[in-house]
Amino acid sequence: MSTLPTEFERTDIGEIQIAPEVIEVIAGLATVEVKGVAGMSGGFAGGIAELLGRKNLSKGVKVEVGQREAAVDVSVIVEYGNRLPEVATEIQRNVKRSIETMTGLTVVEVNVHIHDVIFKTVERSEETELSHRVK
Repeated sequence: MSTLPTEFERTDIGEIQIAPEVIEVIAGLATVEVKGVAGMSGGFAGGIAELLGRKNLSKGVKVEVGQREAAVDVSVIVEYGNRLPEVATEIQRNVKRSIETMTGLTVVEVNVHIHDVIFKTVERSEETELSHRVK
């Protein structure tokens, strides 16, 4: 992943540059919009999982950006009960569509890495919690 802004286009009044971090944020947002995605994972190196609602929107996303094309890798955690291939395919579609629409870049690949499956937490009522605390 390049840390320098990538030259995207020159116009008659200047040049347009899109930093790779911008592409990462777009991909991260597009990923967590997909039904069944519980959160993002830090990747193969054993990063701490980041569930929805956190601020780091590029966690679990790696991009390679050229002048006209981008390749994206996303690492996700999926909610139990969802068909993994369907969730992954929807992530690929949504990430590709979002990046291409917002930046004009052509997305050549979106690789989805599923690192974990988690169970939805069942919220207990206050009444149940009180009865467990008072004995």
